[in-house]
Amino acid sequence: MNRLIAFVATAKPVEALRFYGETIGLELIEETQFSIVFSSGETMLRIQKVAEVTIPPDTALGWEVDDIGARVQDLRNKGAVFERFEEMPQDPDGIWSAPDGTKVAWLRDPDGNLLSLTQFAA
Repeated sequence: MNRLIAFVATAKPVEALRFYGETIGLELIEETQFSIVFSSGETMLRIQKVAEVTIPPDTALGWEVDDIGARVQDLRNKGAVFERFEEMPQDPDGIWSAPDGTKVAWLRDPDGNLLSLTQFAA
């Protein structure tokens, strides 16, 4: 196996292009009539253009970050809204701390796909 390619779908390509490029800050590789392709580190993210998105019930994509507090604030300043889950104790920024010290925050893309940021415990 070679490099991993991640996939997610969009029925809102204009909004997805702006969200993943400007808000998240991924590097645009190309846009075609079928997909929008970004680079995320060593991973290619192919956002498939579809007529209707079936939103998975769980996290579709996630990124490891070094400073989750700073990254959440940066994304929030760019208009991102972080999810709150009643069953999980989250701090005021929406960050959940796992028992091992790992921290996770969730947000949604324009189609409603659930995305996560994770800062693993040291």
